[in-house]
Amino acid sequence: MEVIDTILLPELYKRVAKLMGNRFEISVVADDETWANEMIDAAIAEIRRIEKLLTTFGDDSETNLVNANAGIQPVAVSRETIELIKRSIRISTLTQGAFDITYGSIDKKLWNFDSGMTTLPDSATARKMVQLINYRNVLIDERAGTVFLKKAGMRIGFGGIGKGYAAEKAKLLLQQAGVKSGIVNASGDLSAWGVQPDGKPWTIGIAHPDMAGLPFSYLNISNMAIATSGNYEKFVLIGGKKYSHTINPRTGLPVTGIKSVTIICPNAEMADAMATPVTIMGVEAGLHLVNQLKGMGCIMIDDNNRLFTSKNINLT
Repeated sequence: MEVIDTILLPELYKRVAKLMGNRFEISVVADDETWANEMIDAAIAEIRRIEKLLTTFGDDSETNLVNANAGIQPVAVSRETIELIKRSIRISTLTQGAFDITYGSIDKKLWNFDSGMTTLPDSATARKMVQLINYRNVLIDERAGTVFLKKAGMRIGFGGIGKGYAAEKAKLLLQQAGVKSGIVNASGDLSAWGVQPDGKPWTIGIAHPDMAGLPFSYLNISNMAIATSGNYEKFVLIGGKKYSHTINPRTGLPVTGIKSVTIICPNAEMADAMATPVTIMGVEAGLHLVNQLKGMGCIMIDDNNRLFTSKNINLT
């Protein structure tokens, strides 16, 4: 009697979870459902670990302990947090302050972006709001393992880099566990590696800034990350004009002129961290910076629906 071996073909297994206040979707390609679910469980646990470390909604998080001691004393934090802060400061330097984790100093009562917000703060009030925003006042003592915010009232937050960091860490964990193909999607900021079950590259839609849920273009990617910053995500209409939730840390006022910026590069943390500052920098300066960075691409749409891309982008 002839024995025929059963060949298990790879399939795509995915799960959605609410993490870090966002919708995460973890997808893995595997030929065993039980193993795939174990891998997804491990990725979710890693993201939850990072959330506990970085959140500003828990009094005992390292972030909030640093903020509570601003202007008072240095706070001992994990090496992981120190390294993330160091990378954040390097991105601040690279973007000339357009990215700044001390943005948390802005008073949220003035920028709630809900239906009750009918006027912008005047420029003098806005300038006063941003006085505490300065990444240069985040002091790290490597030997002591501490972080100190130089001025009272300063606050750090990882909203501009945290999702990408979590996606990158979850991807690395899955790769080390043997997942050869998958996607970690952090509410549109995603990292993809390997290929689909049929061997084709992953096809990723770039969100249309005027029509939620409808892509305006697609990219075939593998071993790449994508992050988008857009005024379609959260905004307020004042006097018939749309104001993005993205605040320029230099002026304290919302960014205008850009509807969306999509960054493509090999690292999800870097993609996430660069999307907002490129938006703040604007078309000319933003593209000039991206074109100087090896392995990074950019797609921008301005308020007049004009499309701009970095030199290395080919849209389909």
